[in-house]
Amino acid sequence: MTRRRLTAEAAQLLTLSTEPWLSCEDCFELMDVYVELLLADPDTGDLPAMLAHLRGCAACAEEAQSLLALVSRQNGLDPARASARLRVPG
Repeated sequence: MTRRRLTAEAAQLLTLSTEPWLSCEDCFELMDVYVELLLADPDTGDLPAMLAHLRGCAACAEEAQSLLALVSRQNGLDPARASARLRVPG
């Protein structure tokens, strides 16, 4: 059995606040709206539960990043600031 050490990044993710709480199912339902909001204004704070969930759930965050890349490419937008907003703890 191989033991892996807990990285600083993983430890930080384990201690993130989960409030306001949002389920993965709810997150998935709101994801397209949230991505469009982020691309329109990366500093948006309109959906704090969504941002909290994406910062703590790697699967949903990966899906959001993929959707963000797709939508920005289709609309000729630069996804850099919006993408950074998904990754940086507030």
